[in-house]
Amino acid sequence: MKVKAIILILVSGFMAFSFTLNVDQPKTPWAVPDAAKNKKNSVATNAKSIAEGKDLWGTHCKSCHGAKGIGDGIKAPQLKTVPGDFSRADVQVQTDGSLFYKISEGRGDMPAFKKKIPDADDMWNIINYVRTFKK
Repeated sequence: MKVKAIILILVSGFMAFSFTLNVDQPKTPWAVPDAAKNKKNSVATNAKSIAEGKDLWGTHCKSCHGAKGIGDGIKAPQLKTVPGDFSRADVQVQTDGSLFYKISEGRGDMPAFKKKIPDADDMWNIINYVRTFKK
């Protein structure tokens, strides 16, 4: 009986520690060059663009960022950094150019997608879709 209690305490402690490592990380600002911040989205936000962005999201982004962009994808628990919640105001206020840069260049667990998604219009479609996550 005592052995089971000790194991339960150890497992619970490990799970709490693991969760803390993933959630309580300090956020390092992601510097985006001014030229990239000011880059304009060349794709109009319309139903076609959003639908294409949603398809691309499902292929490239959903596994980490989740279906609704809140960071709850099936791969999220395996990452060293939290994917983040794209519905939050601090994400939604970023320029389209900033989002384009971050998707293109990547950082840490976030891979660079400039070679995986070489068509700039596809990248802009994803950004137009990300804007639908706004609360």
